[in-house]
Amino acid sequence: MEQKVVIITGASSGIGRALAREFARPAFKLVLAARNKERLNEIGHEAGKKADKVLTVSTDVSKENDCKNLILQAIEAFGRIDILINNAGISMRALFEELNLDVIRKLMDVNFWGTVYCTKYALPHLLKSKGSVVGVSSIAGYKGLPGRTGYSASKFAMHGFLETLRIENLKKGLHVMIACPGFTASNIRNTALGSDGTQQGESPRDEGSMMSAEEVAKKIKNAVDKRKRTLTLTSQGKLTVLLNKFIPAYLDKVVYKHMAKEPDSPFK
Repeated sequence: MEQKVVIITGASSGIGRALAREFARPAFKLVLAARNKERLNEIGHEAGKKADKVLTVSTDVSKENDCKNLILQAIEAFGRIDILINNAGISMRALFEELNLDVIRKLMDVNFWGTVYCTKYALPHLLKSKGSVVGVSSIAGYKGLPGRTGYSASKFAMHGFLETLRIENLKKGLHVMIACPGFTASNIRNTALGSDGTQQGESPRDEGSMMSAEEVAKKIKNAVDKRKRTLTLTSQGKLTVLLNKFIPAYLDKVVYKHMAKEPDSPFK
């Protein structure tokens, strides 16, 4: 069986790192991308013990040329692309009325445009292999979360882009999946941006009660294997998506109360 080439962005930490470990098997060749070259090389060395081959590429997905270079290096090294996992992302936590607009621009550049850039340059190769495009999104892409205007906006945009891409290529064998992990124990909240664009540091949530990044990665890989359209994780996440279809106004109040209970919530 021909080995598959998998590209994972944001591979140096959190869900991305867990995905690199999950796909580190003899059946796969990995292309791992992230900004932090030192941590990227570390996970690449670890994955290389199990995967057939591993290529690490220092990449800032908010920069189009970096994304183009990532795809070119993948093709130069392995000659094909079978799976692209758009995982790189950042979050935020602040009221919109207090927010510096540069924060939203940064989130859109990474979460939305990073997905668009990587997918654009990988698409010809994915169509050739009848491969998979995956967007690691969030329940915030289905329901607007207070205090996360930029994050929700970027994920809603990602959903619209990927859904349209799926329909455009309906007869070409391209698999497109939107994965929404729900609240996951990862570093995305620690690196979330505040109203002025600085990182918030400590997570406002109890990470111990959340689904682990490793569990999320396992479920994403299984869903890719089955070529699922969507993957929504955690009972809370599934219930949120369901209730938003039928009683959105009521859910607005529930979400408000739930998010207001966070330590140091920007609203009450």
